[in-house]
Amino acid sequence: MSKPDTQSSVLDSQKSDCVIACHDLRKTFVIGKEEVPVLKGVNLEVGRGESIAIIGASGSGKSTLLHLLGGLDQASDGSVQILGQEVRQMNEVQRGELRNRSLGFVYQFHHLLPEFTALENVAMPLLIRGMKRVEAEPIAAAMLTQVSLAHRLEHLPSELSGGERQRVAVARALVTEPACVLADEPTGNLDRDSARALFGLIQELNAKLGTSFIVVTHDLDLAARMQRQLRLLDGVLS
Repeated sequence: MSKPDTQSSVLDSQKSDCVIACHDLRKTFVIGKEEVPVLKGVNLEVGRGESIAIIGASGSGKSTLLHLLGGLDQASDGSVQILGQEVRQMNEVQRGELRNRSLGFVYQFHHLLPEFTALENVAMPLLIRGMKRVEAEPIAAAMLTQVSLAHRLEHLPSELSGGERQRVAVARALVTEPACVLADEPTGNLDRDSARALFGLIQELNAKLGTSFIVVTHDLDLAARMQRQLRLLDGVLS
């Protein structure tokens, strides 16, 4: 697959083996007059090409941690670095540019745009960064081919199965060749066979593309297929 002209995350990631790091990361929510600490000093370093599963009970803060690592929310204290850049020192525009350049996201619900085809959905991150459609769509088509959907390019999300929609979402997350993909319960709405197939795809693309994956999941069997498994308990990782 040809590389987007504006892509710099791969070059940046080659300068360091650490793509995402957080140190003493804390997040407290204020509910009424009560402060509710969720993350109480999380430390994590993710190497280039590494795959990590984060497990923990519902409400333990796994999604909150993923949002902080992706620059989608601000921590109460501590630091998050993406490719060596401190996220808390950036404004919202700078964080958005860093996310688009360096990260991919996959969620439990695919969040595909229903009025656009699979090809158009996958090309969207490239178009957002200013690439011309004539350049973006061949890259998107190549990425869909990588996830075995070359025969579904012109299909709308409503015309795809649940597993196919999630594969489109994975292709969209990977089309910019990010340093790391953050996935929040990506198999949560899939049946067992589809979930195993999607995790197998993630492992394959992790090995083939050298992209790091951080996956939040409740499924211990699937988590065991990742290189590292970490548990979020009482606001810290272990």
